Amino acid sequence: MDVIRLLSDSIANQIAAGEVVQRPASVVKELMENSIDAKASSVQLIIKESGKQLIQVIDNGQGMSPTDARMCFERHATSKIKESADLFNIRTMGFRGEALASIAAVAQVELRTKRAEDELATLIKIEGSDIKTQEFVQSPQGTNLAIKNLFFNVPARRNFLKSNPVEMKHIIEEFQRIALAHPEVQFSLFHNDIEIYNLPEAKLSKRIVDVLDKSYRDQLAQCQIDSSFIKINGYVGNPQTAKKARGEQYFFVNKRFIKSSYLHHAVTGAFESTIPQGSHPFYALFIEIDPSHIDINIHPTKTEIKFDDEKAIYAILRSAVKQAIGVYNLTPSIDFEADINIGNFITQKSPSPSLEPQNIRPDADTAISNFDREPRSLGEINQKSNRGNWEKLFEGFGSRINQEAEETQQVIFSSKANRVEDLVQLPKDGTDINAIQVHFQYIIAQVKSGLMLIDQQNAYERIFYEKYLKEINTQPNASQQLLFPKTVTLTAIDYAMSFEIIDMIRNIGFNVEEFGQNTYLINGVPSQFMDEDEGVLFKSIIEQYKINENNQKVDKKEALAKTLAKRNATKMSKSLSKLEMSSLINQLFETSMPSVSPDGKPVMSILSLEKIANLLLN
Repeated sequence: MDVIRLLSDSIANQIAAGEVVQRPASVVKELMENSIDAKASSVQLIIKESGKQLIQVIDNGQGMSPTDARMCFERHATSKIKESADLFNIRTMGFRGEALASIAAVAQVELRTKRAEDELATLIKIEGSDIKTQEFVQSPQGTNLAIKNLFFNVPARRNFLKSNPVEMKHIIEEFQRIALAHPEVQFSLFHNDIEIYNLPEAKLSKRIVDVLDKSYRDQLAQCQIDSSFIKINGYVGNPQTAKKARGEQYFFVNKRFIKSSYLHHAVTGAFESTIPQGSHPFYALFIEIDPSHIDINIHPTKTEIKFDDEKAIYAILRSAVKQAIGVYNLTPSIDFEADINIGNFITQKSPSPSLEPQNIRPDADTAISNFDREPRSLGEINQKSNRGNWEKLFEGFGSRINQEAEETQQVIFSSKANRVEDLVQLPKDGTDINAIQVHFQYIIAQVKSGLMLIDQQNAYERIFYEKYLKEINTQPNASQQLLFPKTVTLTAIDYAMSFEIIDMIRNIGFNVEEFGQNTYLINGVPSQFMDEDEGVLFKSIIEQYKINENNQKVDKKEALAKTLAKRNATKMSKSLSKLEMSSLINQLFETSMPSVSPDGKPVMSILSLEKIANLLLN
């Protein structure tokens, strides 16, 4: 018996939808790109329940005829290409003819479209690939496409969708990419009848500021290069504004947003030594290239692309970014007129300043004369320099030891980490823990087996992490009320993401409430953060949460606890008294995992007496 059969169109469309329609943001991308291809000058995006209930795109483009309106929902139906040669000369956003058929297979679709020469518009209603209605109605020129109840007939796929804040974040990301790629088009975005964006036609620099943040106004440097092979235009950000979190890096090839780790490496290589390791600079770069040199038919999402000469583009792009950084003086400047060595030498040896005018510019003769004032004997020189070096090595150390030796505090030590406790065997009989601090970063404690080295910041991170995790899971903590409440405005993406964790933020002591578009009103903060700027603090918590969310597959409560612990621990690189060191060690061993930080970094290491002896012998 024959077992191979041809799939029905509805099943084939649902299979295709698995690649094209991954989440509501995928629908937003496809519909808005269709509006751009229709030469619309105004595009309106309306979202309800983060796209799960409604995704509606209204444009004033060319519209479609009644026949085309019905044909556009068929598989592989497109107006963008006619023959295979057209695949290598694509200048439109769409071309595969899969998007609308895939969307109609997993949603309830309502289309209204009208051309300029038509008297009436065409209305088509589809549910799960089945056309329910086609009639003529009144409607303005353009296309109005409403996607309702996404995945209504595929409940398993609907269950895979994330929470509303997460899905809305992805929708805003897609909206921003298309809005940046087409500053000549007016865009607007509404979510649950609230206006999120209203972007008039503008220059690229103003569009960047309007889409992302007003803070970009003073940090943009234009990047531009023109050659016979490729044209590059756009903006890069000041290295000082580089962020730990990714997300504000944009590549556009022929106005199509793409993702390319290879080209990203070219840009970050141009920023080499100007930004901290692990930070990501902002850039929005547009590459114009002949379509015959690229292949965009790699994946249905069309965010991947192949170049026929990637190395040449890499070199040109890196050179263009470097030139932008140099022209706008974004790199640290060095005064090559000053001789640092001679300047420091003269400063240390120069006599007391005189009130009489004199030539203060140091020269070689002055340096030699100052050098001659040193002891003539080689033995005297070595003796004096060595004594000075040893004194500097122990400078301030003895006074701190004497001060701490005078303190007599008693600590009763307990531990939940039995394995570490057995190895360390710290005192439990009420005596002090014998410990010293090194460079405000490390603590060395004497234990029975030798020495225990503790990373001070990592230890505080572990302690604060478990403290905040407990508070997040309990009732809201008391907060220190502000005399003057403070407003803080976030970017659209950060504001959407904040709803994911705002209740947990309130649990740890933040008294915040919604206060207009993308804005919160801060009425109170936890007492341990009272000495910080409330707006900067709130933004940094959201920023650090994004880093934890992107880099680690952790629960959102754990991600927030890590965020707060890391921020609070950075303030603890300071001098500690003997009591504070004892308290730190005591609290550390009360945690569930005292040997590692929340990020998996080592907190402590035991240096046995045998290891110490080997170090001295070697």
